[in-house]
Amino acid sequence: MPKNILSRARNRALTKQHKIAVAGVAALGTAAIALSAVPGNADTVTTGSPAAAAQVAKVATQDATLPNVKGSVTDPAAAQAVKLDAIAAQQKAAAAKQRTDAAAKKAAVDAAVKKAAQERAAKQSANRSAQRPQMQDVAAKTYANNLDGWIRQSLDIMHSKGIPGSYNGLYRNIMRESSGNPMAINNWDINAINGIPSKGLLQVIQPTFNTYHVPGTSWNIYDPVANITAACNYAAHRYGSMDNVNSAY
Repeated sequence: MPKNILSRARNRALTKQHKIAVAGVAALGTAAIALSAVPGNADTVTTGSPAAAAQVAKVATQDATLPNVKGSVTDPAAAQAVKLDAIAAQQKAAAAKQRTDAAAKKAAVDAAVKKAAQERAAKQSANRSAQRPQMQDVAAKTYANNLDGWIRQSLDIMHSKGIPGSYNGLYRNIMRESSGNPMAINNWDINAINGIPSKGLLQVIQPTFNTYHVPGTSWNIYDPVANITAACNYAAHRYGSMDNVNSAY
């Protein structure tokens, strides 16, 4: 075969092989491009090179783990918020309970004070009611206008007021102090020197008479009944009873 013919034959063969090689490279490039365009969440890859398939699987795996990472970041914050809300609710409930308890305690104290005041008023009213008939009985009685009558009237008033004393105790001290003279006055003792002489049946000074005066009797220190009753009231406070007095008092 001539040399030129062999040379042309070889060139045709190389050209054919080159075209085949170029076509194969082009096909591989197309496959690679197709694989790179596959979405990240594709389930399977059926074509393409192993490296491209591995890259696609890695991207898919990363996308799948992103929600878990986000959840792991947000879950503790949500739990903390729930915990803070629970604490706030507990504190609010405790404050409300404290206010309720304080209001109940105040109401109980107010009720106790009101009840005590009512009981005190009722007791005072009962005492006045009990004393009123006794004083009326004393006023209704008739007493002789003499030492005996004065002593007896004073004893009735004293007993209605709870002031102790006996007829003998009063009579004995009256006779020692004034000999039964309701207008008696001491102008020589220390009281007289001080300007407050002792006066009346039981020789009482004016300040003592004013302090121990018994309601319902005269404010005149020389009045026999008023003088005896005030003196016995003073003696009851200082000595327990006029019966216990046996000398100047």
